[in-house]
Amino acid sequence: MLATVHTRARLGVSAPPVTVEVHLSNGLPALSIVGLPETGVKESKDRVRSALLNAGFEFPAKRITINLAPADLPKEGGRFDLPIALGILAASGQIPLEGLAALECVGELSLDGALRGVRGVLPAVMAARAQDRTLLIPAANAEEASLAAGDDVLAADHLLAVCAHLTGEDRLSPVVPGPMETAEESQPDLADVRGQHVPKRALEIAAAGGHNLLLFGPPGTGKSMLASRLPGILPPLPSEHALEVASVHSVAGLPVRHGRWRQPPYRAPHHTASSVALVGGGSSPRPGEISLAHRGVLFLDELPEFDRKVLEVLREPMESGEIVISRAARQLTFPARFQVIAAMNPCPCGYLGHPGIDCQCSPQQVSRYQAKLSGPLLDRFDLHVEVPVQAGGVLLGTEAEVGTETSVQVRTRVEQARERQLARGCANAQLSGRALHQFCHPGEQGEALLARAMDRLGLSARALHRILRVARTLADLAGEDCVGQSHLVEALGYRKLDRPRSPAATPTV
Repeated sequence: MLATVHTRARLGVSAPPVTVEVHLSNGLPALSIVGLPETGVKESKDRVRSALLNAGFEFPAKRITINLAPADLPKEGGRFDLPIALGILAASGQIPLEGLAALECVGELSLDGALRGVRGVLPAVMAARAQDRTLLIPAANAEEASLAAGDDVLAADHLLAVCAHLTGEDRLSPVVPGPMETAEESQPDLADVRGQHVPKRALEIAAAGGHNLLLFGPPGTGKSMLASRLPGILPPLPSEHALEVASVHSVAGLPVRHGRWRQPPYRAPHHTASSVALVGGGSSPRPGEISLAHRGVLFLDELPEFDRKVLEVLREPMESGEIVISRAARQLTFPARFQVIAAMNPCPCGYLGHPGIDCQCSPQQVSRYQAKLSGPLLDRFDLHVEVPVQAGGVLLGTEAEVGTETSVQVRTRVEQARERQLARGCANAQLSGRALHQFCHPGEQGEALLARAMDRLGLSARALHRILRVARTLADLAGEDCVGQSHLVEALGYRKLDRPRSPAATPTV
């Protein structure tokens, strides 16, 4: 007898359909699985046999052939345990076939028949809905699935509960949709940063337009402190973007929490991270830090301490918004539209340009240190901002500074500026082509100013476009429709690292 059960595989952040075909025939008792199963899938025959017996079902003493179609799609993990078990029960007549036609299921079985959670449930929920099928998942994945759930998602904690649902004895209740709003959380407040008015202004611009920001200055001036305040001034993600982020985290096996699901992700890998850890990969490709930071922030502290080859792999996804991982058997694409915030010292000892401490580095050491960042990588940072040393009176002042704003106040302006951008179609950092020319055109006087700046500062075309995008963000923060000269001048002031140095001068940042 033949039984067919529908399920979903995990391929990057997608969930392609898989049909589990179970055939029982006469012959010596045996169980074989075909259809490009990997080790975890091949081992499911032992888990399924024990689960059926311990749940009180009969394991057929026949020749059992299980085909996982399509045959050219690699199958991995324990997510096929439940559909295989249901296929065997249906083929042997222990449960009805009728209820399986409009049902998809995923889940790993323990030896006693209990269902265990699997990775990548959220993409499976959305893919099953597109096919007008009900998805049955382990109860351990119910909270994650509830972010996109309707009345077409069911959850069970045991194989017996699934079979009772299929026989009509005890129907499973649909997963209740979770809350769609982000709960207020205590974030580090921008008001805690004393002084540093220019870096705080740059942080606001970066948040409003989604721009990449490079902070440089002596150690202890507050570069990491400023970067940690960025999540507190970012606007919440729209629901569709939040689902993209949750899907990536689901595939990576990270928890998806209701109270924070619309908060942009913030990832801060250590400078010893490898290129695979950063961009993703492995024999079974998984998303890296840049994909886990999708629609959020990737903070790279001590930027020159990263291996140069590791930093260079960031260049393409910073432009394209995705990363393609190619292997001999497959090619996967992970989303990677992230915002980079980086921090660095000006030299190996860190005190080049410090007003009170002499730098101990030679010009050659400084040149080698700064050369760890290639020109193309620096070009991809919209803002280069110095974080200077603050006077003791500023840091030790007991009363609040005049003009100091909290993160909530800054976030209000950021949200207003972002709304103006979304009305045009996308954040300013993503403007390109005709949209860049249409919304960022600086006028004749602005064009003349930029032409002189390109000649004197040696700006590349990419740097020019980034200056225009920053100027557009400055206009949005000011509530103005057109990009003016004042916006261009301020945007040019945030490109300090583009300024060419005299050959005879000591290299400085």
